[in-house]
Amino acid sequence: MTAFRARLTEIDIRRLIKATDDDDRAAAAHKLCRSMDRGELTQEDREAAQKIIRVLANDAAELVRRAMAVTLKASDLIPNDVARRLVLDVDSVALPIIGSSPAFTDDDLIEIIQAGSAARQIAIAARSKVSRDVADALSVDGCEPAVRTLASNDNADLSEGSMGQIVDRFGDTPEIITALAYRQVLPLEITERLIALAGEAVREHLVSRHAVAPETAIRLATFARERATIDLVDQAAQSADLPQFVAQLNARKVLTSSLLLRALARGQMVMFEHGLAELAATPHARAWLMIHDAGPLGLKAIYDRAGMPPRLFQAFRAGVDTWRTLQAEGVDTSGDAFRHKMLERFLTQRPNAPRDDLAYLMERLDQKPAPVVRAANAA
Repeated sequence: MTAFRARLTEIDIRRLIKATDDDDRAAAAHKLCRSMDRGELTQEDREAAQKIIRVLANDAAELVRRAMAVTLKASDLIPNDVARRLVLDVDSVALPIIGSSPAFTDDDLIEIIQAGSAARQIAIAARSKVSRDVADALSVDGCEPAVRTLASNDNADLSEGSMGQIVDRFGDTPEIITALAYRQVLPLEITERLIALAGEAVREHLVSRHAVAPETAIRLATFARERATIDLVDQAAQSADLPQFVAQLNARKVLTSSLLLRALARGQMVMFEHGLAELAATPHARAWLMIHDAGPLGLKAIYDRAGMPPRLFQAFRAGVDTWRTLQAEGVDTSGDAFRHKMLERFLTQRPNAPRDDLAYLMERLDQKPAPVVRAANAA
């Protein structure tokens, strides 16, 4: 006798078959199903278990069917035909299976979605894994609560087309727009559509978490009422194509000495390099050499060629020297902690910078750097 059969004692089976009280039979069903789900089953054992499952799925008592459905909702023991039969049952039996069972194919789940039950659509949208085809079906046919659940589920494989469909259908529903905005990954076009629809707090999250197109960043940054909504220095750091971003800033006449000083003081040396290169109409490689490797006069030469204001040169000189000092100390120049340290040390030098820029930098200094995330298996 296998360990599985040993656990299926005659007392449990007799109790399930002969008990007239639904509570007793449900308790017996729960015990049997738990034993089956936890046991190491041979093929013969699985066949025996599935026969018991079919009997339980046809039991007249809802309580018994529910005990089976809840206990085995995520089990691979339930055959596809039994799962499909349970979908037709009352919600208390069907929903646990719909929300968790691996027995369903994508076609099964899409059929359930198209049947139109809100509760069942929500159960599918909340599954631990939602395939792209199923997510597409929900974006088209799902009710509002189901789509909100789908948008909140980062384990749902939402295509850009599905996200666009959701925005088309529910662009005036703040809860759904917010749920989409807080997804881990968003395509650029969807990010920009959400920025146009979201409230201020959600918009701030979008522009700080996801890079946006240069035109959108510049447009938002020019709105006085949204001064805190977007920071072009942050957006440049996230840009996948920094030269293009900087060129767009220059084309819109916002690549200013103020912006470059803010970038440099916050440790964004690459943005500063590309900014001077753009303004001086010189290749980035040449600008880099003049800033870093051309002696004490190199920075002054590229600075003047870029048409930067002479009165601010010493502030920029202090920024470059601070960056070099920290780099020589072996500090990792790529993280938020470095940028915070760079800003702190820059400000201690009392640079001769415009009041607005100093106020901006002091405000950024007050913001704590993001914590360093270490790998779980790191030494």
